[in-house]
Amino acid sequence: MSRSWSVSWPLTVIMFFEFLMGLTDVYIAGKVSKEIQATYGFVIQLYFVLIVIANALTVGTVSVVSRLFASRNQNDLTQAIFSSLTATAGAGIVLVAGGFFFSPEIIHFVNIPEELKYLAVPFIKIYSVGLFFHYLLINSNGVLRSCDRVKESLKTQALVCALNIGLNFFFVFYTPLGYRGIATATASSVLIGSLVNLWKVRSLMTGERTFSVGTVRKMMTIGWPIGMLQVLWQLSSMVLFLILSALPERRVEILAALTTGLRIESVIYLPVFGFNMANAVIVGNLLGEKRKEDALRSGFITAAIGVVVVTIIVIAVILNARWIASFLSHNEIVVRESMKYIYISMISEPFMAWGIILGGGLNGAGDTRSVLIRVALSVWLVRIPLSYIFVVFFGFGPASVWWSMNISQFVQAFLMSKRYFDRKWLSLEK
Repeated sequence: MSRSWSVSWPLTVIMFFEFLMGLTDVYIAGKVSKEIQATYGFVIQLYFVLIVIANALTVGTVSVVSRLFASRNQNDLTQAIFSSLTATAGAGIVLVAGGFFFSPEIIHFVNIPEELKYLAVPFIKIYSVGLFFHYLLINSNGVLRSCDRVKESLKTQALVCALNIGLNFFFVFYTPLGYRGIATATASSVLIGSLVNLWKVRSLMTGERTFSVGTVRKMMTIGWPIGMLQVLWQLSSMVLFLILSALPERRVEILAALTTGLRIESVIYLPVFGFNMANAVIVGNLLGEKRKEDALRSGFITAAIGVVVVTIIVIAVILNARWIASFLSHNEIVVRESMKYIYISMISEPFMAWGIILGGGLNGAGDTRSVLIRVALSVWLVRIPLSYIFVVFFGFGPASVWWSMNISQFVQAFLMSKRYFDRKWLSLEK
């Protein structure tokens, strides 16, 4: 239990910093206008789609590097770290160009309200410029936590968070950038954070720095299902925005409420993804030490601790729902709909935590395909179809979408538990 907690708490704090940055974005967007808040909600989903390659490579990096670090093979460890960072940089350059030059075409074809489209293009272009540095920041954080340097990663994220929040207020309210300052603050902070992390990672590469296509291929083999999963997940969020855009009235307010609700809900994700990443490192290290039963037990314990933490947070969020929603928006309709989202979504949060944290253990073992299949099934065969049917065919309101999201979380937790406890992943070879 102590090992799970010692790795999990710094990652949970890191996720808290991510939450603060996102919360600040939503708060400032709401201060500007409900249109900017709704636009930000859509654009940030698209931005997360663009960083999936970095996340996929990082999942593979953690799985490979955590085992090499535990085995104390310094030359192979250096090669793996160098190869991962190089591949990540290359992918970042390609995605920067794609996001910057094709953003107008992307926005032109999506079915968001017309009054939001002209606002979205500058957002996407600025975010795209910061992609390269965000790629390096994500991957180098993965390297640090795999090599028992999670507190160094924590320090970097604290710096990024402070810069992001401070620059957000400065750029938006005190420069001609206006609402575009939200994206500019993100790009600037990840640039500085990535440079700091690269300096820290240098000390871990004491062997010969060579690029290995085979190592990158291994990382991508492990990581591509998680990359695909994140694409499908973010696309599902975008599809939900489009489904809600089909509502006959108050579309902008509902979209702003979804943006606000997701950010409020993201406070629950802080410990969840902290424990998820911790579980990947713990399980990967233990399997590298050939301690399979300890890996199984530690993964279960980490998930149980995470569920307890999440349940406590859920209670706190429910009790303070109106105050939190009112803090993020001054529009009464947005506040009211945000509260409905919170009250409904909180029901499934402990189940969501259980499934995602167990999935982190499976990721650490390299069993990423099973995680992809189970999450994809719960989202694309349950959440999206139910939401579409409820809104388009039956004409139900946005609450029907929130309940569809709950049902998919129950299904996901069940499928992930079934896979984890069948123990087949303990025998996977990488």
